[in-house]
Amino acid sequence: MSTSVSVDETTFSQAGKVLAVHLSYSSRATQRGRTPKFPSYFMKASSSLAVSGSTVERPAGTELLAFEGEIALIIGKPARRVSVEDAWSYVGSVTAANDLGVHDIKYADKGSNIRSKSGDGYTPMGPVALDAADIDPAKLRVQTWVNGKLVQDADTSELLFSFATIVADLSQQMTLLPGDVILTGTPAGSSVFFPGDVVEVEVTDLVTGASTGKLKTTAVEGNTAFAAFGNQPKVTEKDKEDAYGDRESAGLEPVVTGKSVLTDEVRAKLGAVATATLSATLRKLGLNNVNIEVPGSTKGMKRVIGTARTLRYVPNREDLFKSKGGGYNMQKQSIDSLGDGDILVMEARGETGSATLGDILALRAQTLGAAGIITDGGVRDLEAVTGLEVPVFYNGAHPAVLGRKHVPWDSDITVACGGVTVQPGDVIVADSDGIVVIPPHLVAEVAEAAVATEMSDEFIFAMVQRGHIIEGLFPMNAEWKAKYQAWQDAGKPDLASWEV
Repeated sequence: MSTSVSVDETTFSQAGKVLAVHLSYSSRATQRGRTPKFPSYFMKASSSLAVSGSTVERPAGTELLAFEGEIALIIGKPARRVSVEDAWSYVGSVTAANDLGVHDIKYADKGSNIRSKSGDGYTPMGPVALDAADIDPAKLRVQTWVNGKLVQDADTSELLFSFATIVADLSQQMTLLPGDVILTGTPAGSSVFFPGDVVEVEVTDLVTGASTGKLKTTAVEGNTAFAAFGNQPKVTEKDKEDAYGDRESAGLEPVVTGKSVLTDEVRAKLGAVATATLSATLRKLGLNNVNIEVPGSTKGMKRVIGTARTLRYVPNREDLFKSKGGGYNMQKQSIDSLGDGDILVMEARGETGSATLGDILALRAQTLGAAGIITDGGVRDLEAVTGLEVPVFYNGAHPAVLGRKHVPWDSDITVACGGVTVQPGDVIVADSDGIVVIPPHLVAEVAEAAVATEMSDEFIFAMVQRGHIIEGLFPMNAEWKAKYQAWQDAGKPDLASWEV
């Protein structure tokens, strides 16, 4: 059985610093839509520490006070440049913590979380600390309740970074001293709570059953507003999403993305109409500049439908290429990050005097399930690229590598390709007849309207085949519109024999 001690003011007097991990649980990473390769951190004031049973004030004029149930590590002996293998031995004890924050003022911290996370009482811990020497850090459970309802429940098997890794990493640049606190991140389920609400957090040793007891914190309404000489509370949709955990919980409309709107039905409609029809449909909706203009296509009229991912090249500058162009550069990272249905759109300023892609990277994109690649720059190894299954649209062929003209700079941003603005998540429909960019919120409407236009064009084409004159037919006047409607009402019989 683990030995334990009470967490009290004496514990806090020994805490020289409070360090916190931004993102460490896989469930939280999934919720945030990003999984970090390495841990990152912020600091909280030691004056934010509070005991179990305390109250926390939601400042007057704010609305987004959020809880985050966590496991806190209390350092037991000085640690400087310790190894991952030895790091756990420097942890003295483990307890429950609540990493509280008010998101209304988060914007003013510019990422430091100084004011949003360091208010008085914003780091309650306790009520009991368990001896780390008696604990397997990979077998701990953290649970959080709001007004008695369980809202967070996770164990340390889902950690992206082990506690030992976190301790060792922090010790690379600073000496961790006895009493220092490390907040190890929160799983999914963190959200907003309100004055009068009671939040409880408990950490349990899954091996022995030993518990920290329930850390209890009650929210109260503050009556003092932020002074005019400092930043004032401000809430954006992103603040609400972060505070509540997701857009649905925050009462916000879901973000429309290409992947969310490309249902099987919509995809079938887009695949059944010409890119020219899609372009004309968008023009009717007021969008004229939606056609990426590049002359080359490795797969001819094979229809490509997918969602845009983006990559931008800047003109080559030797010193910048040295730092950003070699090794595992942004070009290779972008290719490696592609997934099923993605279309990589590359901005190369229309520069064809150097390649932006070759056969190996095109093959990698194909292996990852990418739907296509579009560049307004050059392609090398064109014969080999043409032989691959993944369709590639390009501005010309060139044997030279990147460094002659380009530095791969950044990805998943708004880019300009072939004279058109493209944003990540835009829907792309392409073949050798043209490349059309459709904003996600218009995709369903454009698909429906384009199918209707295509059907009308089919009728007109058949009538021309039968010898009817263009006047009044293209576009249709009232008489022809009535005949077209009659054909539809009749169930669209064979136009070659239908009685006009």
